[in-house]
Amino acid sequence: MDEVQKNHIKAYGIAFWVLKNDEELEWLLNYRGGSFLLSYTKKNEDECKIRGISYEVLADANTAQVKAQINDPSVNMDIVKLQKAPHIAVYSPREGVQPSNDAVIVALKYAEIPFDLIYDEEILRGDLAKYDWVHLHHEDFTGQYSKENRGRSADKFIQTKAQFEATAKKFGFAKVSKMKLAVAKSIRDFCEGGGFLLAMCSGADSFDIALSAANTDIVDEIYDGDGADARAQSKLDFTQTFAFQNFNVVLSGFAQGRSGGRFSDIDVSNTRYIRQDEDFFTLFDFSAKWDVVPSMLTQNHDRVIKGFMGLATAFNKSKLKSTVTIMGELKSANEARYIHGEFGKGQWTFYGGHDPENYQYNQNEPPTDLALHPNSPGYRLILNNVLFPAAKKKKLKT
Repeated sequence: MDEVQKNHIKAYGIAFWVLKNDEELEWLLNYRGGSFLLSYTKKNEDECKIRGISYEVLADANTAQVKAQINDPSVNMDIVKLQKAPHIAVYSPREGVQPSNDAVIVALKYAEIPFDLIYDEEILRGDLAKYDWVHLHHEDFTGQYSKENRGRSADKFIQTKAQFEATAKKFGFAKVSKMKLAVAKSIRDFCEGGGFLLAMCSGADSFDIALSAANTDIVDEIYDGDGADARAQSKLDFTQTFAFQNFNVVLSGFAQGRSGGRFSDIDVSNTRYIRQDEDFFTLFDFSAKWDVVPSMLTQNHDRVIKGFMGLATAFNKSKLKSTVTIMGELKSANEARYIHGEFGKGQWTFYGGHDPENYQYNQNEPPTDLALHPNSPGYRLILNNVLFPAAKKKKLKT
């Protein structure tokens, strides 16, 4: 999985395919870019050839040498067994938004990793219990329809609002914001019970904002017919959030001031002044033998990743809880791009931006063709999270 690999993205697919066939494989952390070691069979070799994946066949003696090198206490490498393919769900509507524009869906399809689409109705029915891993993307859990500009997309806004209100009514909620809060709480409970969560773009910050605002109203009247609570800011409960604290919410509708992002000052989209040719973030180097989880989530053949924008682009480091692990940052701008933490028995990762291979995505553009980016370091971070739940739980060394 170093620079020799012709198709890093497809390689994750073959790892998942091996797990689906009830075989184990090993993830060689920090060895040649985080390589996968699987048993040799003619079937496995043929599948690698069919998918265009670079591979090497090792004799038993060579395999033993590689493992001895990795197990040397003086080197920053480790071996993690992957045992069982996780059941994957992507939180995305089937209508109104093209799911294929979601970067995680693009990655899963190209890597040939199976997944299910679920949305509000499925979650409110309790379907999350079927899954091990869930992804959230360009979603608004606050019930403000992403604060899109009604003047530019009035028809879409009216249609989307009607659809959400119908679903809310169906499940007995007086407001869409209350329904979205119930969905967010279900996802929180899923993670607390041992589930794995990857949220990107506004799926990350709006999720925490909704949880913090459970006991107040931050939604402007243009979205739900009544105004926001004038004292909403003072009523936010940061003990309910995963990653963020002490942030200030934007209460006005459709407003995107220079003080922060569209929902709050967690996101720095509207306050960052960084040229595209200078927009990169750096992955931290973790100890593979001691910090196994962040090491798995940062496996890559490149430590410097191209930045990319979204409804939520990057996270203000001053708004992070002390328990959050920063895995990728743009230090000069004091912003975190890739963060991780635990919640209850589960784990979560937040990844800023919309599409790692499309700097400033426009909703009218076609989805990214990963055949043109088979070695994308930014997409590898997504797929690290997909495989992460398959890892055999190791006794912590810390």
